[in-house]
Amino acid sequence: MKNPSHFIFAFRNRTMTDPAKAAISSRRKPKQARSADLVSAILEAAIQVLAKEGVRRFTTTRVAERAGVSVGSVYQYFPNKASILFRLQADEWRQTTEMLINILQDMRKPPLERLRLLVHAFLRSECEEAEIRTALNDAAPFYRDTPEAHETRAAGDRIIEQFMREALPTAPDSVRALAGDLVMTTFSSVGKQFSETPRTAKEIHAYSEALADMLCAYLASLN
Repeated sequence: MKNPSHFIFAFRNRTMTDPAKAAISSRRKPKQARSADLVSAILEAAIQVLAKEGVRRFTTTRVAERAGVSVGSVYQYFPNKASILFRLQADEWRQTTEMLINILQDMRKPPLERLRLLVHAFLRSECEEAEIRTALNDAAPFYRDTPEAHETRAAGDRIIEQFMREALPTAPDSVRALAGDLVMTTFSSVGKQFSETPRTAKEIHAYSEALADMLCAYLASLN
């Protein structure tokens, strides 16, 4: 995957309390370069199948065919299709956390400039990989109540909390918490709606600037 397809803002709104219905952990970890390449090929094929077929027609057999390997080769690392979907989502979570850290914790830039950069990166990513994000959302019952999901949400919350302390140094904790929740909810709702329609690079840039102006003005008013 080239970029995080859906940020933690969208992921936060995809929580459920029902336990996962199938084993979703990988069967084993690749230890050699050749094995790692095989796993990468399987995951890339899974992305293509998911985008083309959707979650309802997503099967291990189709993934194997797209990857050009046997079904048995897939089963060496993934016991079922749920485990493949979970791996795709886990990779998204990891990339999401890394992006949040890289942008929001870059102390060389003032907080509002970081927020503006995040808005642009977020909307661009949402539009670039809208099909995959939608398909993973449909597959959410496979993975949304896992320990990894809770850990990722907690990590994202900590990053946002730290950012709000920098952006709103004089505001009470309750105001920072509200601001963080409002910003994240706005990202989630706006990103989903905006990316449902194909957008040009010019449209994405213009919309990002407008959204960034709005959020930055909101935070500035709280100070």
